[in-house]
Amino acid sequence: MTRYAALLRGIYPSNPNMANDKLRWVLEGLGLDRVSSVLASGNLLFETPERDVPDLEDEIQQALVEQLGIRGGTVVRTLGELRGLLDSDPFPGLTHGRGTYLTVTFLKDGARTPPELPEATDPLVRVVGFDPGARAFLAVIDNSDPGRTPDFMAWLDRTYGADITTRTWLTVQRIVAKLEAP
Repeated sequence: MTRYAALLRGIYPSNPNMANDKLRWVLEGLGLDRVSSVLASGNLLFETPERDVPDLEDEIQQALVEQLGIRGGTVVRTLGELRGLLDSDPFPGLTHGRGTYLTVTFLKDGARTPPELPEATDPLVRVVGFDPGARAFLAVIDNSDPGRTPDFMAWLDRTYGADITTRTWLTVQRIVAKLEAP
């Protein structure tokens, strides 16, 4: 069995159709095993025999649309891909917090990968790298000024559309810890 994380885009816990119990119910209905969730922002974990990731993404997304009306987008990663990302230590010496908001933006499997890293369009954003194994941009965002929002996320949305979803580094660490639990 392979362990996976389905990272859903556009989940709002205040929407009753987006509650973790309903999201887990959809994945269980697909025959996925050991379905669980991390936080209330669309991080679903499960096991299944090894599968083609784009097919798995499409199957989950189709079920979410048909059963709950959720159209946000689904990105799937294996435990091995996420563990490899953590082990690469892309943010050495940094701690997630105000001024150093550590983010990971996952591209949907099969999405156009960048030929080179984007240049920072905002002085409050430092693109650290692109991890090809996890298919993810890594960035440090300075969000210490509540009156100014960096535009990196808007650039990613304009460039990749709904084929992305972003998590904090802390959330990725939590997902991996739960996937590795017995």
